[in-house]
Amino acid sequence: MRLESQKRTIITLVIAFQLCLLVATAPLQAENSSPPETIIKEQKSSTVVEESEGVEGKAYYYAKRYNKRRTSSGARYNPRKLTAAHPAIPIGTRVKVVNLANDRSVVVIVNDRCRKRSYEVIDLSRAAARQLGFLGRGTARVQIIPIEE
Repeated sequence: MRLESQKRTIITLVIAFQLCLLVATAPLQAENSSPPETIIKEQKSSTVVEESEGVEGKAYYYAKRYNKRRTSSGARYNPRKLTAAHPAIPIGTRVKVVNLANDRSVVVIVNDRCRKRSYEVIDLSRAAARQLGFLGRGTARVQIIPIEE
């Protein structure tokens, strides 16, 4: 009889814990109160400002371990193609990237997402980094200019 009461107590505690966890995480899911269309419009309006003069930021390039992995667009990453990852620019957008140290430039297509940072950043394919002349160093200060089609 004692074993049965211990089982009931444990089951009751597990259920109570799961309910508390469910109640505690519910506000985290409903944090964004604006509709998705508003967010998309805000993002588009911020990129319109960037289109005219571009933005300065840091450029990195993909590590070798990402070769042939799927990108956010669904395509496989190929280090020989001129592609890039950016946290905010829409996928499929062509972007001109200018290395501020040597004035070399390259046009790439955004086909992936990278994590958002406190500063402007773009991840480039190895071919794009080679054309910009920073493949050995790893990073470069660049200007990112979206191109209207």
